[in-house]
Amino acid sequence: MIYQRNFIKELSFTAVGIFVVLLAVLVSTQAINLLGRAADGRVAIDAVAALVGFWVIGMTPLLLVLTAYISTLTVLTRYWRDSEMSVWLSCGLALKQWIRPVLQFAVPFAILIAVMQLFVMPWAELRSREFAEILKQKQELSLIEAGEFRTLGKRNGRVYFVETFDVDSGIMKNLFLREHDSKGNDNIILAKEGTFSLKENKRTLELSNGYRYSGTPGKADYNQVSFEHLSLIISTVPKIVDPISHRRTIPTSKLFGSDNPQYQAELMWRLSLPISVLLLSILAVPLSYFNPRTGHTYNILIAIGLYLVYQNGLTFLRNAVEDGKLNFWIGMLPMHILMLAIAVILLRVRSMPAQPFWQALQNSMKGGVK
Repeated sequence: MIYQRNFIKELSFTAVGIFVVLLAVLVSTQAINLLGRAADGRVAIDAVAALVGFWVIGMTPLLLVLTAYISTLTVLTRYWRDSEMSVWLSCGLALKQWIRPVLQFAVPFAILIAVMQLFVMPWAELRSREFAEILKQKQELSLIEAGEFRTLGKRNGRVYFVETFDVDSGIMKNLFLREHDSKGNDNIILAKEGTFSLKENKRTLELSNGYRYSGTPGKADYNQVSFEHLSLIISTVPKIVDPISHRRTIPTSKLFGSDNPQYQAELMWRLSLPISVLLLSILAVPLSYFNPRTGHTYNILIAIGLYLVYQNGLTFLRNAVEDGKLNFWIGMLPMHILMLAIAVILLRVRSMPAQPFWQALQNSMKGGVK
């Protein structure tokens, strides 16, 4: 029908605008946050763009849910405000007939969200964690300050001191390094020069022209060895992140049929967002009701409140499933059924706009609906 084509067309244009605005606001906020952390030295400045990109991928499903919900609410509210919906109802047509075009608009969103939640998000989360690990290791090797004692790596209790450091060449002069070996001995190394390098997939500290003293603290058994070149392994690069080390990185195929409460909670969340975009779009049909005579926008406040209840309810149930307090289906179904019931009741109520709300609600509960 013509009204359906025009409605979906208007919804599409509205959705593009809303998505761009939401994305711009959230990206700018996150970018400012990361730039502030980069200024404090907590994040490498070169990593800001990549981290924002991973964050955007993670937020896209939720942004799509909001876009579909707000777009449907905005367009249908305009129809009520311009009395187009009143004409529709006065012609004997039911409000529920808007559900079909709304679903035609929302189903592609649900499919896209499902693809992202089930396949793209685990991959993006895994790559994000690998990238964070690489940055962590690079940052560890880049924090070289002349004239200060610093730890080096996480093993052997290594502490080093550099007298001078040439930033351009990366050469350190007059190094002091202390470490513990596997036998509990102290190793003290003095070298004239040193540089960090990458050899055979390992980050190493290359020392030249120095001495190595080793022995047991409290005993006069220290040995002295001179060397022209000495390589100390700092860490391997990069650390490979195990895809099953965190529930958010686990492929969806491994979540189905699992008895692990954390896996069940993650599967519940991945399936809930595609369902929620459909239910919220249907819910937006009765919530868009607007009385142009009063000019009140209470429907917007109610829409925001129901969205918060829906999302917080899903989060609460997901946490309950994760803690083992609820099984998968008891955690999965209640909020979706509740929102569907609210949508059905409000559709019946708003199909009788001439009646006071509470009277229409009573009639709708009794089944007296158009």
